[in-house]
Amino acid sequence: MGSSEWSHRSDSFWSNDNVAETGCLSIIVLGASGDLAKKKTFPALFHLYCQGFLPPNEVHIFGYARTKISDDELRNRIRGYLLGERSSSPSEDVSEFLKLVKYVSGSYDSAEGFQLLDKEIAMHEISKSSQEVSSRRLFYLALPPSVYPSVCRMIRKYCMNESDLGGWTRVVVEKPFGKDLDSAELLSSQIGELFDEPQIYRIDHYLGKELVQNLLVLRFANRFFLPLWNRDNIDNVQVVFREDFGTEGRGGYFDEYGIIRDIIQNHLLQVFCLVAMEKPVSLKPEHIRDEKVKVLQSVLPIKDEEVVLGQYEGYRDDPTVPDYSNTPTFATVILRIHNERWEGVPFILKAGKALNSRKAEIRVQFKDVPGDIFKCEKQGRNEFVIRLQPSEAMYMKLTVKQPGLEMSTVQSELDLSYKQRYQGVTIPKAYERLILDTIRGDQQHFVRRDELKAAWEIFTPLLHRIDNGEMKPTPYQQGSRGPTEADELSAKASYVQTHGYIWALPPYRNLL
Repeated sequence: MGSSEWSHRSDSFWSNDNVAETGCLSIIVLGASGDLAKKKTFPALFHLYCQGFLPPNEVHIFGYARTKISDDELRNRIRGYLLGERSSSPSEDVSEFLKLVKYVSGSYDSAEGFQLLDKEIAMHEISKSSQEVSSRRLFYLALPPSVYPSVCRMIRKYCMNESDLGGWTRVVVEKPFGKDLDSAELLSSQIGELFDEPQIYRIDHYLGKELVQNLLVLRFANRFFLPLWNRDNIDNVQVVFREDFGTEGRGGYFDEYGIIRDIIQNHLLQVFCLVAMEKPVSLKPEHIRDEKVKVLQSVLPIKDEEVVLGQYEGYRDDPTVPDYSNTPTFATVILRIHNERWEGVPFILKAGKALNSRKAEIRVQFKDVPGDIFKCEKQGRNEFVIRLQPSEAMYMKLTVKQPGLEMSTVQSELDLSYKQRYQGVTIPKAYERLILDTIRGDQQHFVRRDELKAAWEIFTPLLHRIDNGEMKPTPYQQGSRGPTEADELSAKASYVQTHGYIWALPPYRNLL
């Protein structure tokens, strides 16, 4: 997407008071030597740089970590990750970007390292300021949550923007935000004592995905969805995340959290909010986040009989996983909303590893047609499907006449496949979008403290029962659909699986 298009985006309905801020920008990636930084954070910064959002005359990027390496060693570590799928960027772009990257080594809980970091940032700000401009500091914590409090204390004490000309200091924190309600509230309190809520950006990359960002537009800008989006017409909603691989070397980390904490409580719950929330007063970030909190507070307690847990066979073979691990690698959880719009409609949240396919999608299934004169119930219900990844698409499954002389029906689709419809358009990666939102001061796609608390209130009782061994995962084979009990639970929740129909990505055609 070109800069002019992004400028139009910020100047239209996405605008907020801070978009026009200019001045010296320092981006500090803490945990710069780790996997998250080199695979996600630095590539996102590079692509923003290539699109003109990080002008070299304003921006400098600092890596900070305990590892004792030089500037060039950090640059060499991240160089191979910058292009990713976008190999079209010339090598000189990579070289010019890497000139903006500097490395500072230090501990995460000692004054010395952060004093040195502040000194380096200040030198950059002085060198970039040919005239008096504001100073902006963005700290990206690509770190384990256990060090958030100490790092935030060091930033607060030694690295805050002290410019008399304004500007800001903002902190981006990665999930997981705690392991349950109490730990999340403790973490929020510790960070909240140091920074105001407008300075804290709790990042969930699912909120940066193109199709997730489209949900509000789809729901509230299209007349034909407005009267249908309720319990009178929708039978059930599925939000699904499937991976066709296991923990792959991350078994020790994953075993601390499990599939509910890792995927459902944050990623899928964020999608759930956007599907179920009421129309906000406006598109201002706080109005949108207000409605997300309201729908979370309307969720009824989860019933044990509406949960299926699974663990794929071979998971415990990982030497970093305990032999008697009770951690689920698969879960289906049904949420029910106690409000006028959704009373009685089950929301089926499903996530799993080592399954037979890789995808993430939203599946809104409508009720059967009353008085079905065509006798076509066996072919399946109408469904509106939003495929979040891979191969972004949205399509409506509907019943049509089979071509020919007979009056027979068949299921087909109205299809918007992004690769086909938007040829030549690069869809921004989630981290690019969210880092740019942070620079612009737009918190719409970040998790607010009361929203985080409401989310943990829903899942903490269930998670404690699992942690205490009161609920056991069912074994399932790698490469399967997961435990058969999960399909049985979905059927009890009135989801009707369509047999004999498979949506396929339309063939790519060069229409130019």
